[in-house]
Amino acid sequence: MTERPFYVSAPAEAEVAHAIAWYEARRRGLGAAFFTEVRRAFVDIRQNPEAWPIWRASDPFRKRPLFRFPYVVFFTADAQATVIEAVAHGARRPGYWMER
Repeated sequence: MTERPFYVSAPAEAEVAHAIAWYEARRRGLGAAFFTEVRRAFVDIRQNPEAWPIWRASDPFRKRPLFRFPYVVFFTADAQATVIEAVAHGARRPGYWMER
């Protein structure tokens, strides 16, 4: 079986970069810890996207929370590709990223 393509959207990449900088400014090494957690989530999603719950029944997005940080990775997965759409802070307005 061929592995489906895996993509991270540019806005999601920007969210990760912003969060890394924010955490690193608070405590040295915390940004790297955040990035490690994000990479772990991406590996989990890539290996088994259907393991993560659907966010809302009306939308095609699934969600994988980060375990150490208050962020959620939102993504779509179908036969063609898995796409990371957002790495969203849990305190932000839900679904803000759908408007971009």
